[in-house]
Amino acid sequence: MIASWYDEQGPAADVLHVGELPDPLPGPGEVRVRVTVSGVNPGDTKKRRGWLGSSMPYPRVIPHSDAAGVVDAVGNGVDARRVGQRVWVYGAQSYRAFGTAAQYTVVPEHQAVPLPDHLGDGLGASLGIPGITAHRAVFADGPVDGKIVLVHGALGGVGSLAAQLARWGGATVIGTVRRGGDLERVDPAVVSHAVALDSDDPAAAIRSHAPDGVHRIIEVSLSANADLDNAVTALDAVIAAYGTHDDRTELPFWPLLFNNVTLRLLGSDDFPLAAKRQAARDLTAAAAVGALTVDVGDRFPLVDIAKAHDRVDAGGRGRVLVTVP
Repeated sequence: MIASWYDEQGPAADVLHVGELPDPLPGPGEVRVRVTVSGVNPGDTKKRRGWLGSSMPYPRVIPHSDAAGVVDAVGNGVDARRVGQRVWVYGAQSYRAFGTAAQYTVVPEHQAVPLPDHLGDGLGASLGIPGITAHRAVFADGPVDGKIVLVHGALGGVGSLAAQLARWGGATVIGTVRRGGDLERVDPAVVSHAVALDSDDPAAAIRSHAPDGVHRIIEVSLSANADLDNAVTALDAVIAAYGTHDDRTELPFWPLLFNNVTLRLLGSDDFPLAAKRQAARDLTAAAAVGALTVDVGDRFPLVDIAKAHDRVDAGGRGRVLVTVP
């Protein structure tokens, strides 16, 4: 098969190779997926760079955890009728060496989720890590129907999906963006009230829409927003944080304690299996009825995977995808 891999960590152009590798074979309980589109996440590029001092987990790594494609072979114990089924894939390179930046990837069968025929491969390849993280952030502490959910970074990869899932779940969604110029990009059908963090008093703006405080906060940068979050939380609120800028984050401990705030930290590779499977079901269901869309940015052919990684590291708008020949 044609694949991309790295044998050492470093800059994308220096360590990513594209060439021929042996076709993988599915083991018991596994399926092999013929990949059409591979999704690139910040976590994929961080592993390749050795972020936070991480080392090579395996001698050779095929990157990327997310993809869309078609099941073309199954292992023992898997229903043979799955062959030919369109699927979206998550977690392919989570505690495994070989991910989705290849013509074939092998995963446990539940990590290849049936993709409805009317949904595109680009959407399917964009659901995995950001979608399951967003689902866990929104629903890990119970239903949100009738609640007010504040989503920071409502235009981001996880934030946009979190906002849509919260709205799908019956919540009123308040979303923040970094700059006032970004407000016009927020979908009012999803985010009832949008607030720019560079405004004079974002806490007052949020409180104007939630005078008794917000019930859930989906947090992209806990270190930057801890004081703001403290100012807008309701009693017994939950702050679900999947990111921070300062590794050692300071919190307004006593005010949060007096409000009985729960702080939930989210590491997507280690969510409970049942939570991942529920997230996969809900993401598919929401997407199937048009309640979930993804802003796809740049697409790169597999031969240009280094450019795709550099694009993710540089940041910017939209999901980055790699098309597989």
